[in-house]
Amino acid sequence: DVPAWLKSLRLHKYAALFSQMTYEEMMALTECQLEAQNVTKGARHKIVISIQKLKERQNLLKSLEGDILEGGNLRVPLQELHQMILTPIKAYSSQSSSTEEHSREVDSHHGHPSSLLGSDRASQGSDCKDSAAGMQQHHLPGCEGESGGAPLPEGDLPGQFTRVMGK
Repeated sequence: DVPAWLKSLRLHKYAALFSQMTYEEMMALTECQLEAQNVTKGARHKIVISIQKLKERQNLLKSLEGDILEGGNLRVPLQELHQMILTPIKAYSSQSSSTEEHSREVDSHHGHPSSLLGSDRASQGSDCKDSAAGMQQHHLPGCEGESGGAPLPEGDLPGQFTRVMGK
């Protein structure tokens, strides 16, 4: 839900600009591209920093999972997960399942479809590097406290989020 994310950053006046982009285009935005769209200097800087934080979510989730498994306080990880679910998250699909089918699956499991980009917008970027050949759709093992299970494919943010919640 890009408009809600922009509103949380107090940048909602740029929602129309973002509505014309795919997820991949948004994630690749530069200050130069924003300047060409007449975005103010302060807003450009804030947008670029916020997009960088979106790119770091996978590492943050790995760190949160480690903290939880070490028996740390759950308050901070839960706060981080709450903030993360308010950000735009692209539905993950491997080449063995369609994005639209997986989006419906994710929506039904999370019960929070507004936290995901619509499947129509997500499917436009099916040629992105996150959908590398040979990746298999993951299935979460029981989450009774084991440290790993099968590693999740790079770019499977919804799967990793779900794995951390399971811990």
